[in-house]
Amino acid sequence: MIRMMLRPRWVAALLLALGIAAAFALLGHWQLERAIESGVVVERATEQVKPLAEVAQPDGGVTQIATGQMVATTGAWVAGDEALITTRFNGGVEGFWVVSHFRTDTAASIAVARGWAPDRATAEAVIAELQTEPKNTPVTLTGRFLTGEAPELPDPEGDSMELTKVAPSALINLWADFTDESVYSAYIVSADATAGLDLIDSPVPQVDQSLNWLNIFYAIEWVVFAGFAVFFWYRLVRDALEREQEEAALEDVAAGAPSTGA
Repeated sequence: MIRMMLRPRWVAALLLALGIAAAFALLGHWQLERAIESGVVVERATEQVKPLAEVAQPDGGVTQIATGQMVATTGAWVAGDEALITTRFNGGVEGFWVVSHFRTDTAASIAVARGWAPDRATAEAVIAELQTEPKNTPVTLTGRFLTGEAPELPDPEGDSMELTKVAPSALINLWADFTDESVYSAYIVSADATAGLDLIDSPVPQVDQSLNWLNIFYAIEWVVFAGFAVFFWYRLVRDALEREQEEAALEDVAAGAPSTGA
């Protein structure tokens, strides 16, 4: 067997198999690194207030890094563009959010959750009060920047105008005189509750520390492929050796058989 393995063509085949195995091993190592990287906790300074313009831009998507970041911006409330969002929980208690239209100094619009109320009457009273506020009053807004929620179809048996999600794509249709201006596909939970409302619970975002098991599975798979490449070479050598041994045995039998005469 050893002598068979040392033949030039099988040595060349072994080198090829080792090269393929090495490539598979590198791919396995790369997949393993990807799995480990996905489980590494990246520290984010979400509680350090940053200018909104540095965190995200209007008319675009929201990155994962931006979600949950505390931001600050200046602008003014657009009175009359308040909305009532139902089925919002605060400390495990169901209630209502009051969401307003805020226009930044750069003329970009963003929805802002201004506070929570335990009942509809309280929330509607605050909305009525907000609609009487002076227009274009300069405001510095601070709060947590969150990805906009997907709109939800209304309950066919309920109020068709009821809103249960803070969906910018739906709110802009309710804002008066809103045209084709820039808008954020996100919203801000205000760090200061409006008078008459409770502060909205806005916890520090949880960091996903789970490993990517799919990448680990792929890494194991590449290692198996690497081992199979060497095993496949071994089987080829073994099959070739057995074939030569069978042929030699047949030749011996043929050489030892008596010749027949006429």
